[in-house]
Amino acid sequence: MEKPNFSDEFKRDAVAQITELGYLAVEVSQRLGVSPHSLYTWKKRFARPASGDTSKDAEIRQLKRELARVTEERNIRKKTPRISSGMPSEIRVCCRAT
Repeated sequence: MEKPNFSDEFKRDAVAQITELGYLAVEVSQRLGVSPHSLYTWKKRFARPASGDTSKDAEIRQLKRELARVTEERNIRKKTPRISSGMPSEIRVCCRAT
């Protein structure tokens, strides 16, 4: 079986999802169909040098993850089905005592 060859641009984009957007390597590997080992190798090769303020970088990554989650939740809520004005919004059930 032949190994797939990925372009450097593809590898950089995959690494950016891990380093800049804060996704887990396992999530990215499953989504892209690449082994986690390959991602870690690409990360060593293509990752930008870490800046001096790692706590600030960690906070930025955490905030980006939270923003992505909230945006996705908002988009899901926008897609909920609406009840048309011609349909009753509730159904009443009556029971008679016998």
